[in-house]
Amino acid sequence: MAHKLKCDSIDELFSAILLLEDVDECYRFFSDLATIPELKSLAQRLQVAKLLSQNETYTEISGRTGASTATISRVKNCLNYGEAGYSLILQRLAEKKGREG
Repeated sequence: MAHKLKCDSIDELFSAILLLEDVDECYRFFSDLATIPELKSLAQRLQVAKLLSQNETYTEISGRTGASTATISRVKNCLNYGEAGYSLILQRLAEKKGREG
């Protein structure tokens, strides 16, 4: 667990996110919660993680996502030395995609 983040307000935020029932509700909640650039940045990082896990190069990833090499490097460090959150969600997304055909 990411102990450096652990606090009551973040616990409540994560609990609130887990109550969202579909993508439309996510759009509604996150549109109120964060700015468009913040959301795009989060989405970009997930795409970077996905492409890194597919062994794409920094140049390919930057070209496809517009991410800077600094962002790509940070995401790679999380993949290699982080809490395995990216790996967890990428695996679940792949499993969901496999079930949906």
